[in-house]
Amino acid sequence: MPTHMVNMDALIPRDDFEALSSEPATQPSILSTTMKITDLGPDSLIYNVLRKPDFQRETANWNPEKVAELVRSFLEGDLIPSVILWRSPISGNIFVIDGAHRLSALIAWVHDDYGDQHASIRFFDNNIPTEQNKAAQATRKLIQESVGSYRDLNLALRNSDAAPKDRVRLARNLSAFAINLQWVSGGAEKAESSFFRINQQATPIDPTELEMIKARRKPNALAARAFIRAGTGHKYWSTFSEPTQEEIESIAKDVYDLIFRPSLDSAVRTADLPVAGRGYSADSVRMVFELVNFVNNLQPDMWREDTGRRRRKRVDGDALPALSDDEDGSTTLQFMKAVKRAAGKIAGNEPASLGLHPAVYFYSATGRFQPAAFLAAVAFVKDLADKRKIASFTDKRAEFEEFLVRYKYFLNQIVRSYGSLQRSVPPTLLMYQTIFGALLEECSDSEIIGRLKGQSALRSSIKEISSEDRAHGRNFSAETKNSIVLKEAIQSAPKCGICRARLYLRFITVDHKVRKEDGGDGTPENGQLTHPYCNSGYKEGRHASAREE
Repeated sequence: MPTHMVNMDALIPRDDFEALSSEPATQPSILSTTMKITDLGPDSLIYNVLRKPDFQRETANWNPEKVAELVRSFLEGDLIPSVILWRSPISGNIFVIDGAHRLSALIAWVHDDYGDQHASIRFFDNNIPTEQNKAAQATRKLIQESVGSYRDLNLALRNSDAAPKDRVRLARNLSAFAINLQWVSGGAEKAESSFFRINQQATPIDPTELEMIKARRKPNALAARAFIRAGTGHKYWSTFSEPTQEEIESIAKDVYDLIFRPSLDSAVRTADLPVAGRGYSADSVRMVFELVNFVNNLQPDMWREDTGRRRRKRVDGDALPALSDDEDGSTTLQFMKAVKRAAGKIAGNEPASLGLHPAVYFYSATGRFQPAAFLAAVAFVKDLADKRKIASFTDKRAEFEEFLVRYKYFLNQIVRSYGSLQRSVPPTLLMYQTIFGALLEECSDSEIIGRLKGQSALRSSIKEISSEDRAHGRNFSAETKNSIVLKEAIQSAPKCGICRARLYLRFITVDHKVRKEDGGDGTPENGQLTHPYCNSGYKEGRHASAREE
């Protein structure tokens, strides 16, 4: 069962290392070597100048147990590594170079905000995911059972006669213990280089996060940041004009709601599944960045600074153009609109939407969301649209999906063979294309499987299995339970009145069986549920073809 991480990103604001201030620059005569827990309260002078670099990764990589353990370790006087800070001589702000999670855990305890209280609610514009709330509640419960809240210890010290002895002891420790500090000297450039060097030595930054940090002013990274948090949280796009900021946040929320709603729990309990899995996860960051890049035809060499003179070339021989920083937000908006259009072709209720059923396309046989399947489906539909074959696909859609359901374990086999996300996308896309091509030629299941095995990229991955090949214990495992629910959801899904493929009830339209133009009325008997595209482009195209004949 996955553990939800505690989101403490709201507790230390971000700022630019070189942000200007109206105050004159100052050089400190001496910097403190310790920080008391009282310095982390909301009214503390130090807390109110505490900042993270604007490119700092999200402070959301610790689980509830780790947050609770850090608080307890501090109160017990255990050794906690020093927090490394840098004071800007321009703004006077104090930046956390290393130790943001440690410091944020203690701030969360002092403020009683583990991602679900005042500062977090304001930071995320009251858009707190279910997973984030669950992590916060779990953390608060662990800390209450372990050491008690910050407020409890304050009360214990004031009422030592009535309070439990262990709480009084911890409260007295609280009054004496402090966080050790180290300081980086020099200017903003030295502070930034120290940040990257230190953070890569200790707990390395996730490669995708690091890439997005280095490309933080590029439109693809800005677009991905906006999508990941539905346009809330730290506004990486705050330098753009107000109308541009508002449009970025509006598109980000629309796409987030389209692909990440409703929230996904660890156990599949309903057929109402989010198209793109759990929005609050490390995989979602990688997937969204890949989605932005794929939809906008971007390759890594276009934004990576280290390619320089050795920039690779396209197949046609021309050098790949470098992706420039986005100065006004126009390119970021262009990229975001392209993603919205692509997402709208597989999900939603717009006329062009195929309304793909998540349980059929994006979840494995065991109920696990597969990012590679989502990205491959986006690529597959984009390829169909580019080749003007959406209508041809709709002709064969019911058969196509029946094959995917019968051999759902093929997706698991590909992911096991290639690994998750990027490496599994090309073979999954190849599987979709091969199945569709074979169905156009009226091939049987055995012939389709033969063609799949004939593809060199799929030969070692695709293997037929029977129920006897699957070992099960006497009790239902979590995966087996998910599989049962998912199978039932697929089997009980209603069918589109036009193409006869499965309907996902969040993405449907009500269609006239006999068109209004042909005299059809609005009675229930003349209504049917359909996919949005089937009700618009496909049906109208079919009628136009019939008239021409």
